[in-house]
Amino acid sequence: MGEKAVPSPSRRRVKRSCPSCGPEPGGEEKKGRGNPISVQLFPPELAFGGRRRCLSKSVAPLLAHGYRRFLPTKDHVFILDYTGTLFFLKNALVSSTLGQIQWKRACRYVVLCRGAKDFASDPRCDTVYRKYLYVLATREQPAVVGTTGSRACDCVEVYLQSSGQRVFKMTFHHSMSFKQIVLVGQENQRALLLLTEEGKIYSLVVNETQLDQPRSYTVQLALRKVSRCLPHLRVTRMASNQSSTLYITDQGGVYFEVHTPGVYRDLFGTLQAFDPLDQQMPLALSLPAKILFCALGYNHLGLVDEFGRIFMQGNNRYGQLGTGDKMDRGEPTQVHYLQRPIALWCGLNHSLVLSQGSDFSKELLGCGCGAGGRLPGWPKGSASFVKLHVKVPLCACSLCSTRECLYMLSSHDIEHHPTYRDLPASRVVGTPEPGLGAGAPQDPGGAARACEEYLSQIHSCSTLQDRMEKMKEIVGWMPLMAAQKDFFWEALDMLQRAAGGVGPGPSTPES
Repeated sequence: MGEKAVPSPSRRRVKRSCPSCGPEPGGEEKKGRGNPISVQLFPPELAFGGRRRCLSKSVAPLLAHGYRRFLPTKDHVFILDYTGTLFFLKNALVSSTLGQIQWKRACRYVVLCRGAKDFASDPRCDTVYRKYLYVLATREQPAVVGTTGSRACDCVEVYLQSSGQRVFKMTFHHSMSFKQIVLVGQENQRALLLLTEEGKIYSLVVNETQLDQPRSYTVQLALRKVSRCLPHLRVTRMASNQSSTLYITDQGGVYFEVHTPGVYRDLFGTLQAFDPLDQQMPLALSLPAKILFCALGYNHLGLVDEFGRIFMQGNNRYGQLGTGDKMDRGEPTQVHYLQRPIALWCGLNHSLVLSQGSDFSKELLGCGCGAGGRLPGWPKGSASFVKLHVKVPLCACSLCSTRECLYMLSSHDIEHHPTYRDLPASRVVGTPEPGLGAGAPQDPGGAARACEEYLSQIHSCSTLQDRMEKMKEIVGWMPLMAAQKDFFWEALDMLQRAAGGVGPGPSTPES
């Protein structure tokens, strides 16, 4: 899906975002908080594709001030813009009479609420579990006896994803200000984790199965153990899954909570330090540099440091760590042939990386299980990151993968982009410098042994077609530049079609 510049007779001024769709009547100005920034490039849009590698645009809310983040649920898509308006894109996905998902352009959208800071739903990749939407928002509360004027208080509002109906609301004291919300745990013991502006984490527990019943609830807001036992830590970002939570501090440190023994064993390879009676005890990960952002799957995770290096850890049964093998990793392991990603996503048993080439074009790489169309163009999966057969929008900035669909958010924000540092030459061990592609590694003996192993794997294939497929997979493992990999993949496809006449089809990404 390509993007085109929107012609406009006048330059509009909007806060931290690009215009949503075409010029406004009269060329009026929209002003946000702070210094407005003039941007006139591409309309923000949300693209989604099904398992048949089709790509389509959803409807773009005309009132949106850029797209800050999005979340797909079972039937719909929710989008938050930079002014705190949460949009509800209705009927984005429909089911056919055969029980299969059909993809159609979202026919309409409504404003679910305003004043939203963040929102979350069930953290599992299967959207069938996302029944409720939890919205962290700011609301004006009426004055109480003995005070004058109203006060702004933070609250959590719970909506049904199917209809957008609000079913529950909890309001906090005006002295507490939060900026992020994540969920963890089962439906009957759902823990809401709230991150304050000061970097402290509070939690409360609700029974999600009783939210639709008209009754009063008393919940206790308590300081999370990571903030209680380590008061010097200032957490800046949280990520969660059903059984684990990850915290990133302002110094780039990473701390983990793991709540089940099975996930703990997958992540760390042992149960030696797991305490079933103290599941909130934070575990510090040993890392060589400051971490900028992360992705957390069910039993594996990805980390990106300040130098743009990608580290993977956890279960590798399907090759979802991208290390070229299927050996589990109990500690962060660098993926040497990938650097400086725009976005990283870890799903149930596969991983995705959004990267940018030297010509500023975007490409999507994936590894792990390819069943069900999770890795378009690679149905058998891959133990290393390979280029997926998907055309990526020019301004793609984030991605999300569910059981049924792959989503990409296309929205330009000049204030939000990873700022990587150059890795000092003294810290490069056995890998080429960033940007040098296939430069000579410092360990030629190891490279020679790897090539011998690759030849052995090709020799073990029984047919020419299998050898071609294995060679394409090996190309994805090698530390080559993106253009070089594309060349080899295209050449191998041409040879495969010429030799058998029934190759996998053109490698040109489908639109």
